[in-house]
Amino acid sequence: MSTILEKIAQIESEMARTQRNKATAGHLGLLKARLAKLRRELITPKGGGGASEQGFEVSKTGDARVGFVGFPSVGKSTLLSNLAGVYSEVAAYEFTTLTTVPGCIKYKGAKIQLLDLPGIIEGAKDGKGRGRQVIAVARTCNLIFMVLDVLKPLTHKKLLEHELEGFGLRLNKQPPNISFRKKDKGGVNLNATVAQSELDLDTVKTILGEYKIHNADITLKYDATADDLIDVIEGNRIYIPCIYLLNKIDQISIEELDVIYKIPHCVPISAHHHWNFDDLLEMMWQYLKLVRIYTKPKGQLPDYSSPIVLHHEYTSVESFCNKLHRTIAKEFKYALVWGSSVKHQPQKVGIDHVLNDEDVVQIVKKV
Repeated sequence: MSTILEKIAQIESEMARTQRNKATAGHLGLLKARLAKLRRELITPKGGGGASEQGFEVSKTGDARVGFVGFPSVGKSTLLSNLAGVYSEVAAYEFTTLTTVPGCIKYKGAKIQLLDLPGIIEGAKDGKGRGRQVIAVARTCNLIFMVLDVLKPLTHKKLLEHELEGFGLRLNKQPPNISFRKKDKGGVNLNATVAQSELDLDTVKTILGEYKIHNADITLKYDATADDLIDVIEGNRIYIPCIYLLNKIDQISIEELDVIYKIPHCVPISAHHHWNFDDLLEMMWQYLKLVRIYTKPKGQLPDYSSPIVLHHEYTSVESFCNKLHRTIAKEFKYALVWGSSVKHQPQKVGIDHVLNDEDVVQIVKKV
């Protein structure tokens, strides 16, 4: 392990010494590619994980999972226990592997699992502490809550982002709009639909060469960076929305609070006084992009008490059937839908119809 860490340190120091200009772009691209490969070895050791990794995963419950990250003493524990105390409908879960799992909170009919990811310290991405296992759990979350002390938010924010980025987590970012296809022969073919400020054919070839790729078609659909290209080649990046919770707002002035409200992806709160929890949960709901579908048995009123909750990318009638029970899709004849996804109320639809939030669905099976 130490040899990988030493190599990472050497590359990082060389990158810090190298001036950034057109002449050094290729060399910096090469160093970034080497760094990405070494980091991948750290996250997934060649032995396939080993015994130290086992037992740290927490079983997934509910409709979505929210992970809390933050340095010690920023108020994570207070926030978790208060949120779970106010909004929880089930008792706290206990796992021996993580320090705190307050269980599920119920919000707008959806059950959302909250996980405290302990011990994210500086250097976690380099294998210090139990950072590697912690971030492996973070990669399974649908949303990250980064809890920051409002009196020193920016330094902590940068350090935590740096750790998570080092593990292939991309916060509040979209996957790079780069098409990349390996081929058997024909060399490297680079197309750019807009002018490029950082990547040219030589730099792209240098980065691909580090991955022993000598034949590929690449199309850059925006002004891309070497990091973007490396993310696409690595193919193991996870794009997660993140909300920054600036805690302890009871210690600052109203003027300072006005400034904080203008920062993107931020919610100012006081975990101790339960301040602004409603704003926090509403923003959590927007970022999770969950879709609630209500069931309607034949001849009865819709059941509005317990919606079927779907992820926004999987909202077809087929996904709804599979969430109810995996045999329903096989017996499916058609569905009657009431709501904003149809023109008529009700409307007869097929299994590929895409549902909207708060639609009501009645499934009709084959006889």
